[in-house]
Amino acid sequence: MKVIETEIPDVKLIEPGIFGDERGFFFESFRQDIFNRLCAERSFVQDNHSKSGRGILRGLHYQTANPQGKLVRVTQGQVYDVAVDLRRDSATFGEWVGVLLSAENKRQLWVPEGFAHGFYVTSDTAEFVYKCTNYYAPQHEHSIRWDDPDLNIRWPIMPGEKPKLSKKDAEGKYFKEAEVFERSLADGYMA
Repeated sequence: MKVIETEIPDVKLIEPGIFGDERGFFFESFRQDIFNRLCAERSFVQDNHSKSGRGILRGLHYQTANPQGKLVRVTQGQVYDVAVDLRRDSATFGEWVGVLLSAENKRQLWVPEGFAHGFYVTSDTAEFVYKCTNYYAPQHEHSIRWDDPDLNIRWPIMPGEKPKLSKKDAEGKYFKEAEVFERSLADGYMA
């Protein structure tokens, strides 16, 4: 397993060691000890799996209470995956990282607590699987607009096309109006 640094030091791209031959392939998709050593000391409490069609954009989501760190990957198809730093005291506050994740490249992205997360489907369909460090709490979930001018995320959307959004995402807040994270005195970030 190889960990690749991104433009935001706490966000990590993980590339598994793949063993294959004419029969197929094998790789470890997760190992707690290696993840703790190379990425962050975290425990995961929930796994999620979603399927989406081409042009669907989900996000940018985050929870202000029970913030979730997410280890994300694609098991079928391809997505453009984005993490936005919402930690006010961070040197990369308001910056974003975007990477292509696919069933072919088998890469994963570690998105720590204190970040908004979203993805855009670039294949006909995509199945997206992710581990979370905290439970889903819909009453604390927020959405930032995918097209926020201050963030200026360069989504790979074809000219003339518009992404397919949920009602919640279409009504997301602008970055300058969004609740962000402050460092807690205990251990981590809170809104």
